[in-house]
Amino acid sequence: MAKLSVNLNKIALLRNTRRTGVPDIARFARLAHDAGAHGLTVHPRPDERHIRRDDVVMLDALMRPWRPAFEFNIEGYPDHRFMELVAAVRPEQCTLVPDGPGVFTSDEGWKLDTEQVQVVREAVDALHRLGSRAIVFVDPDPQVVARVRQVGADGIEIYTGGYAEMFRAGHPEGLLSACADTAAAAASLGLVVNVGHDLNLDNLPPLVAAAPHLAEASIGHELTADALLMGWTEAIACYRAALAPQERPAI
Repeated sequence: MAKLSVNLNKIALLRNTRRTGVPDIARFARLAHDAGAHGLTVHPRPDERHIRRDDVVMLDALMRPWRPAFEFNIEGYPDHRFMELVAAVRPEQCTLVPDGPGVFTSDEGWKLDTEQVQVVREAVDALHRLGSRAIVFVDPDPQVVARVRQVGADGIEIYTGGYAEMFRAGHPEGLLSACADTAAAAASLGLVVNVGHDLNLDNLPPLVAAAPHLAEASIGHELTADALLMGWTEAIACYRAALAPQERPAI
């Protein structure tokens, strides 16, 4: 089954609208662990508009008794400040994204042209020295997969925002096929295959069926929105079930 890594960014975004510390990131992290998630994801941005650097340090300490079975995945653009934070935490997995400081959300993958290859290769080498798995965020494009292998990364995360958009519009077939082909190309090269962005309980099952090589889905926004209706732990159980249709929510 594909593993579920719960992204805490939107919990942090809500907390940051007040100075009370509510909702408590640590409490939601514990609940995610106890509800059966397989790990946690955070994406600390330079403006700290959701997850902050001190959150990352706190989560590192909180998760120590659960790791490495319960993985910490940190996403971000590999500038000096980000890589310094990753070096302090040494997450099991680090997902490299091509976002600049002013980007609203991660909405495209690395193209791995000449300039980007150098940036990513240096980051991958640094991550391997730390003992972290290096994942490269890519568009659903099988052609980019060979370039990921060339920079020495351990795997890819396929950007699924476009697929989710087409699913809402009622014609996801083209991008679903592209995601599946990209996953198959990566798996054929021995790369880990992760997915993320705008995945929900409706569009996950077709993706899981079309791409059996999936190792992990990182989900935050849609899971958090569903949790407003059904509760945090039940939402996590439902997303686990969507990633492994043979399972049923235990809650």
